[in-house]
Amino acid sequence: MWLGMLKSFKLVHRELQESTPKSLPENRLMLKAYCLTLSLVLTLVIAAGSPAAGQDTTPTLRDQTGNQNQDQDQSVETLKVRVNVVQLFFNVKDKKGALIPNQTKTDFDLLEDGKPQTIKYFTAESNLPLTLGILIDSSGSQARVLDMEKEVGSAFLSDILRPKDEAFVIGFDVNVDLLQDFTNDVRRLKAGLNKAKINTGGGGGSLPGLGGGPVPTSNPRGTLLYDAVYLAAHDELAHEVGRKAMILLTDGEDQGSQLRIRDAIEAAQKSDSICYVLLIADRGFYGGFGYTGDSEMKKLANETGGRMIEVGNKLDKLKDAFEQIAHELRSQYNIGYTPTNSTQDGTFRKIDLRSKQGYKIQTRSGYYAIAHEKD
Repeated sequence: MWLGMLKSFKLVHRELQESTPKSLPENRLMLKAYCLTLSLVLTLVIAAGSPAAGQDTTPTLRDQTGNQNQDQDQSVETLKVRVNVVQLFFNVKDKKGALIPNQTKTDFDLLEDGKPQTIKYFTAESNLPLTLGILIDSSGSQARVLDMEKEVGSAFLSDILRPKDEAFVIGFDVNVDLLQDFTNDVRRLKAGLNKAKINTGGGGGSLPGLGGGPVPTSNPRGTLLYDAVYLAAHDELAHEVGRKAMILLTDGEDQGSQLRIRDAIEAAQKSDSICYVLLIADRGFYGGFGYTGDSEMKKLANETGGRMIEVGNKLDKLKDAFEQIAHELRSQYNIGYTPTNSTQDGTFRKIDLRSKQGYKIQTRSGYYAIAHEKD
């Protein structure tokens, strides 16, 4: 389009230069065309450099960490090497959901877009370094369960993190806030969780809808769940390598996000992150309305290799859910392969990992073939 416009512009300009005084009427017409073309070019140039009026901008992650000293995490270093190898972290379970140990490389068949792949390496280590994100819902619907989430989440971090691991904390409500950036210091992570406060944007939070419930408000912006998942994946986890997971503490209701659930899932897949969802819903908050966030959260978890666990507002169920996640993260297998389709064109490739013994495989549904610059 630009090339055609520039050619027309040059043609009119040349004809004006070559015109004679005898062709004054034609000259005037060409002058008018010249001015119109120039005006159009300038208008489009200006428009190309400016965002469209009313266009939504990309969601942003607000840093609420207080710019802590940079020396807090100098012991945590991540080797950032990009090679054309696809890694799959996965669990193997029987029909009752029990984890199956002692599997080997020969126990699996691997396909990408229906084509068999050769497994290059296989490990069954439980102590591989872990990068973990905790995303905590602090919208009005969580008012009566937020303290429980903080308490059990803090205990989980104390239990799961090893010296080579690192984690971060994000809170989301009417905003998405980075409450604690990457650290292996459990004390700082707990302090980050404790920064999460109920925020309904001045709405009070006593009525369904203001903090994520199903009743719309005049300005429906209360639970930026999908934006939070996107930002955790895109801004935080995408820059890391190795074993990555995020745990969402939420009722699953999104209200006001600029992005959709599909965008959140795509960002998580592109960052190779597993998503676990602890569905924590205070049913008393919703009254007779019910809530509908579970279907989207199931999709997010299943397509990234995680799980959704319904907790309700029960302390014991929340503790048990965290224990299940800790056990799964310590019992992961890791397969690596070089795809037979080496084209890195950004398309989605479907992965099918099968157990020859008929066990259930819990892993991500696929990956995006994205070319990475060498770091």
